[in-house]
Amino acid sequence: MTQPRPAGQHTVRRHNSALVLGAIADSPGISRAGVAARTGLTKATVSSLVDRAIAADLVVDGEPARRDGPGRRGTSLSLSPDGPHGLGVEIGVDYIATCLVDLTGSVSSQRIRPVDNRSQPANRVLVKVARAIRTAVAELPVRVGGVGVAVPGLVESSTGFLRTAPNLGWRDVDVQAELRDRTDLGDTAIMVGNEANFAALGEMWGGGHEDLRDFVHVSGEIGIGAGIVMDGVLFEGVRGFGGEIGHLPVDSKGPQCSCGARGCLEAMAGQDTILRQADVPDVDTLVLRLQDNDRKAITATRSVARWLGTALSNVVNLLDVPTIVLGGTYARIEPWLHELLLDELDVRVVSAAWSEMRILRSTLGTEAAVRGAASSAVRAIVADPDPFITATVAG
Repeated sequence: MTQPRPAGQHTVRRHNSALVLGAIADSPGISRAGVAARTGLTKATVSSLVDRAIAADLVVDGEPARRDGPGRRGTSLSLSPDGPHGLGVEIGVDYIATCLVDLTGSVSSQRIRPVDNRSQPANRVLVKVARAIRTAVAELPVRVGGVGVAVPGLVESSTGFLRTAPNLGWRDVDVQAELRDRTDLGDTAIMVGNEANFAALGEMWGGGHEDLRDFVHVSGEIGIGAGIVMDGVLFEGVRGFGGEIGHLPVDSKGPQCSCGARGCLEAMAGQDTILRQADVPDVDTLVLRLQDNDRKAITATRSVARWLGTALSNVVNLLDVPTIVLGGTYARIEPWLHELLLDELDVRVVSAAWSEMRILRSTLGTEAAVRGAASSAVRAIVADPDPFITATVAG
């Protein structure tokens, strides 16, 4: 059996750099002494690592930090808004979105391009995605430190392969390799993930919900997906295929779904079905009709609540999650869904009498997935900053 080797100097420094940047990310305005106390590193080590991070535009030195008691006040440290950014990309069924987020979590730029991707082969759509990436990078003079790509389908966690995207008609697409070949990203990290999972992370990190730790985020658009978060950690399943709430069967006699089965939630309560039943061309018109108490719009919304409540009750009965966040189109019509869903859950959830359910409206809406993808890239930078520091020193 091979014996483990002791960590080398570079490995230790890489680990310590991540500790220091993580402490600064968790407590903006912290002093060097505060970082040392939090990480257990010596003040000299912290000072050296902070200086390297400042040189790499990862950290900025600010005003003197507040100090209780005697002694010289240290300067406050924060992540640099001018450092490497995370680039989020979302390949939607009817749009392509990009978003640049800095190390502090602030959005530097965002763009959504309506485009019908359903009738296009993967290589043609990915050419458009690559063009959107180049445009986003050219708009701002910032370095892209990582890319997150949200896709509407099953992404295998071990390989990053998009195994199937029924609403796009794609199967076994290596999105990462395709985009690397079509862009000038070089060796920049590219992570590919399910859009509902990225949306859940985006809502947890940037949605303004302080106590959001255990929840299901439902992305209701043309497709329906769910991002499941337990104790602040995304649950993807064994292979990364978890959360496909859109393909839970809710009516065995229902219409055929894009996946081939009948009566899936997506076929019964997806965006296309809602608009068709309400006899409206788009979601904006649907909202206006609901505000006017239009009979067809109200009836369509009641139907959505019934089928969505049926599917969500199965999720709650299985996982015992206390909160549901409605995203995408569902966020737009949440005021008309809220009470109907609660009534449905009250009837179908076995534990309803002892555990109160919360239904929240996503504050990010249709932007949640692309924001989550960009923020995931930022967090990957913070978790392993040494490559950026080393590149600066070498340069």
